[in-house]
Amino acid sequence: MSERPTGAGPAGGYRPAVVPVSTYRFQVQPAFTFDDAAAQAAHLRRLGASHAYLSPVLAPAKGSTHGYDVVDHARLNPEAGGREGFDRLAAALREQGLAAVADVVPNHMAVPTPASDNAQLWSVLKEGPRSPFARWFDVDWSVPDRAILMAVLGQRIGQVLAAGELSLDEAEVGGARERVLRYYDHVFPVRPGTEDLPLAQLVDRQWYRLAHWRVADEELNYRRFFDVDTLAAIRVEDREVFDASHALLLELVGRGDLQGLRIDHPDGLADPRGYLRWLAEATAGATGDGSAWVVVEKILEGDEALPRDWACAGTTGYDALHRVGGLFLDPAGAEPLTEQYVAVTGETGTFQAVVDHAKREVVEHGLYAEVHRLVDLLSGICHDDVDLRDHTRRGLHECVVELLVAFHQYRAYVVPGEQAPEEAVRVVEGAAEHARAHLPEERHDTLGVVVDLALGRAGSPEDRRVAEFVVRFQQTCGPVMAKGIEDTAFYRWFRLSSLNEVGGDPTRFGTAPEEFHSFCTVLARDWPAAMTTLSTHDTKRSEDVRARLSVLSERTEEWGAALARWRELAVEHRAAELDARTELLVWQTLFGTWGEGPINAERLLGYLQKATREAKDHTTWTAPDEVYEAAVERFATGVLGDEAVLAAVREFVELTADAARTAVLGQKFVQLAMPGVPDVYQGTELVDLSLVDPDNRRPVDYAERERRLAALDEGGAPRDLHDEKLLVVSRTLRVRREHAEHFVGEGADYSPVPTSSGNAVAFARGPVGAPAAVAVATRLPVALERLGGWGEHTLALPAGSWVDAFTGARVDGGTVRVADVLSALPVALLVRAG
Repeated sequence: MSERPTGAGPAGGYRPAVVPVSTYRFQVQPAFTFDDAAAQAAHLRRLGASHAYLSPVLAPAKGSTHGYDVVDHARLNPEAGGREGFDRLAAALREQGLAAVADVVPNHMAVPTPASDNAQLWSVLKEGPRSPFARWFDVDWSVPDRAILMAVLGQRIGQVLAAGELSLDEAEVGGARERVLRYYDHVFPVRPGTEDLPLAQLVDRQWYRLAHWRVADEELNYRRFFDVDTLAAIRVEDREVFDASHALLLELVGRGDLQGLRIDHPDGLADPRGYLRWLAEATAGATGDGSAWVVVEKILEGDEALPRDWACAGTTGYDALHRVGGLFLDPAGAEPLTEQYVAVTGETGTFQAVVDHAKREVVEHGLYAEVHRLVDLLSGICHDDVDLRDHTRRGLHECVVELLVAFHQYRAYVVPGEQAPEEAVRVVEGAAEHARAHLPEERHDTLGVVVDLALGRAGSPEDRRVAEFVVRFQQTCGPVMAKGIEDTAFYRWFRLSSLNEVGGDPTRFGTAPEEFHSFCTVLARDWPAAMTTLSTHDTKRSEDVRARLSVLSERTEEWGAALARWRELAVEHRAAELDARTELLVWQTLFGTWGEGPINAERLLGYLQKATREAKDHTTWTAPDEVYEAAVERFATGVLGDEAVLAAVREFVELTADAARTAVLGQKFVQLAMPGVPDVYQGTELVDLSLVDPDNRRPVDYAERERRLAALDEGGAPRDLHDEKLLVVSRTLRVRREHAEHFVGEGADYSPVPTSSGNAVAFARGPVGAPAAVAVATRLPVALERLGGWGEHTLALPAGSWVDAFTGARVDGGTVRVADVLSALPVALLVRAG
């Protein structure tokens, strides 16, 4: 690990006391406990990682396999071993010279079943706004019945009462017996003084309103995470809430058990900048020696930059993921793949049109309650200002809808009471320009009012509703982006599904080496301790599935022919209900996940159910279409059971195997060697062909990984692509650890290394004048082969003598043939000898 990296970094003097050299992600859950993670401490050390990166460690809802549904900030996950298990993990890591970083969920808590598992929420449900925890939750108490909507009923409340499905009962809450209102597995508190009322009156007198589950999207009155009713937002902008919800984490930071924090969804917070400043101050106070290393799960759209006034080390790496993956995409494949997509599906619309349509659906349906709250605020503000009174509620609603649909990033960065930054003004006014084209002229003035209020440059500064609108508008932009693009449009448009990735843009096809070098130069200068990643718990496909699919950009003609052949062979499995887009997704998924053979039916069917329901074209989570889903299942199982089809797919897999190998090894190596702190997602030190969660939370066979690594360390040659990837990962991480100062320390510079071929990307790490390591990777191998291979293409190595960390081969500096450097593998890590 390295001490306090230099670089421009964020404003405000934020400097972490310790920066990881690399991290290894563990998904802690009941099936993989703190003790299970502790058992892999030695493997992490041998692999070369410096830190275990843990999914959320605080107590989540019972049975949670992801941990982002925290119910108790004062306890460590009891189903993963609790405090005792965590302490054993911390001790095991220290014994190996390692440490830990952990995921933090500041934006929301679970609304669990039973609700009594969340003590703060239970108190508010019982005592309403008088509860000492009322300030924890973002509740609109102005609704007519002054009650929190609990939309959990299977039918309308009147029907539930008539059916006798609600009853008074007793349950243990916080160690004591208490009267409760029971609805199957749900229990709710009884407001003191209402216990003896007739049941219907009792239900009506509570600080919560029981309702049919479909009511939530229209009348929910607490802020939630995206459109998930069971995740209620908390108000960490209140210092009391911040302190209480972070006390245990800060204790672990102070003990040295945690040296870094990954912040989940900061865009949902009222004031991300303020939160990060508090966190930096609090962790510095806990350690007495600088702040904890903090990275934020921030999705940057297009050329958006992370705000420089955020007190953090950078993002969690989606921006790096797309640049690295783009290196292994051939831009020349964009047009033919588009033509094939149109020919197969008949869809001629652009991806942007798909996005706009999906966002509009989300704004007008799934997030109606959030939009309704924004319009309520605007309507009240305008009604009380005689100059604005003629802007009608309907007009305000139309303008808010269009502005949200047009907004192209997760939020602006406007703080109530402060002048909006120039960038925020540019973004909001740019969205307004797009929105204006979809509004009649008589609404343009109204749109101007909405924009001015969103930027905090209209309305009375004493009017709390103005400040609330500034904040809530920004908090609504993120859910519209996430639900509209990532969770809808990405499941509707499949020119090349590997581009449909979190924070990605499927219309940006490829990264030129020059663009990559520019990105890395800025990263090394401004955010040298940011995280980089290729696979996360949120990625739609693992890094290796995406690498496999990237080959299609170079084999477009062969892919088109193969696709036509497969579709012809599979005609008997294709029901009339199956649409061509879903079929195309099946074929891309089958190819991308092909290992020793095809993906098994259980995994494929689970993925296709999620993909088709997220698309919301034919079936949804809330209204599944059994006929359509049966057609999808029939096709998928038919294909998996058809030997002629599988033989044809296997033939194409073999045709593309060499190019896939180059992409798999190349993109992982580049991610590990580039500026930043690289993360290795659990199990991906070998080739991993996982799909979106929960598929990527399957158990990892660590015994196999340990056996393979031991064989390599004993001098054995790689036997297959799994071994080759493990060799690349372990040797690169070890070089980083042994020469940490050249990768994350004061001398961790980045400089492009000239090559005479665009099929090689090379860069040096360490001081520009005397770098310590040079990374060389092959890109676009099919095009390279068509051009006759490396031939006499050269690489301009810095002066000195170099040793390849993968093969042990020695290379002298100066102009060298690329073919000599990459004779054994498509990648090379040259370390300065001595």
